[in-house]
Order: sequence, then C-alpha cells, then structure tokens
Amino acid sequence: MSTADVAQSTARAFDWTDTDLYRLFAFLFAPPSPRCFQFLAQRETPDVLRSLWETLGCEGACPEFEWFLSHEEYESAYIALFDVGIPEPPVALFESAHDKTRPAQEIALENACFYEVLGLRSDPSQAVPDYLVTQLEFLAALRYTAQYAAEGATRSALERAESEFLQRHLLNWVPIADQKLARSAAPGFPQLLSLLVSFLKTRAQELRPANPGSMTLAHGTTGLPWGVSRSRIGQQEKSPSPTQSSTLPRR
Repeated sequence: MSTADVAQSTARAFDWTDTDLYRLFAFLFAPPSPRCFQFLAQRETPDVLRSLWETLGCEGACPEFEWFLSHEEYESAYIALFDVGIPEPPVALFESAHDKTRPAQEIALENACFYEVLGLRSDPSQAVPDYLVTQLEFLAALRYTAQYAAEGATRSALERAESEFLQRHLLNWVPIADQKLARSAAPGFPQLLSLLVSFLKTRAQELRPANPGSMTLAHGTTGLPWGVSRSRIGQQEKSPSPTQSSTLPRR
C-alpha cells in the first residue's frame, strides 16, 4: 500500500489492517526528509491520523493535528527535540537515554542479541542498536517473517520474540519519551508519539493471549532464545518482499 493510498481517507474510514504500522512509524520518526514532510503536510493527514486514533482506542478526543509550514521548520524542530542537547537531547530517540536502571552498553547488547533472531546486525556507524527506528524496523521484519513462516512452530517462536522485545524494550521507554514530548510545544510530533505508544500497547495485547508466560533472554546471548532456527526462517512460502508489502518503503 502506497503513501497515496494512506492519504485517501477523507470520504471513508481507512482500513488499518492492511498497514504495517511498525514501518509507518519508522518512516515518521526517521531523520527529516522532504518525503516525510510532504506526507504529513497533506490536507488529508488530520483525517488519516484521527482514523488511526479511533482504531487504536486512544483515550479522549483526538487532538487537532498541526504540522509545520515549511520543511526548514520541521527539520529544525526535529533536530532540537531529538538530536541536540546537553548532556543529551530533550527527547532522545534511543532507549538508554530513558532507561537509567541499566548501563547503556547492556541495553545495546541485548537489542543486538534480539536482532540475531533474523541474522541481522545494526551498523554502529549509522545508529546505536537501541535507536527507535532500528527497533521498529526489526519488529517489522520479525512480524513479516512470522507471517510467511512455513511452519507453525517457527511462527509461534517469532511471535514470542516480538512480544518479548516489545515488553522488554519499546514499552520500557517509549511511554517515558511520550510523557516528555507531551510537555513540548512542538506541532505534530507529540501526537505521533502518542499514537505509536497506543499501537505498541495494542500489539502487545494482541500477542499476549497466544503467548502466555514469561521468557528470559540471557544477557550476552548470541544464540536464538526462542528455538528459532535460521534455516527454518529461510524456508518460507513464496511471498512479496518486506519492501513490497510495507506501507512505506525505506528511505
């Protein structure tokens, strides 16, 4: 589904079941781009976001969505909120900035261990492993792989991995960042982050009934703690690539 499809919701309620929300939010919170600015500046965007607000069951009435008048204002606000600050940005988009109960290196290592589930590695020259966009793209890939897994056992194991990653990582820090961002006067971003928190909670709830009990990932583990074999992950049914099936392609 293309960006244009997402925008066509003024005359009808948008069907969010066809949308990869992990990829959508990764796109919205990625470093500033003309494409993201233009997408959110569309006349239909407030109606699209209101539809998502209602679909996710967010508390209260949906606030009116306001966006920046120019790409320059959008870029400057993003940098001031998420990228620049002493000792760190006001609302840094990485987990260790908000979780002070563990060393940053430990948090980064545990994220990297999860990425090993799909044989993925984050590029430290581009971003730290606990960066929001990296985490969301991993979850998108995990969910996609589970959806097209040939074996039910592999699908269940990947869903357990998704559930635990949500609980241990994104839901551990994104709600804290949301509270900090709500105190800012910036247009757009606070509502987008609130929508992300609601989606993460909804998705975690969807996974919980099918995967009762708790799971433990040993720190420093480089294996696959949910019994997922990479050879099994590779044995998938014929399906479109994640880029083809996602709502918004990568930058």
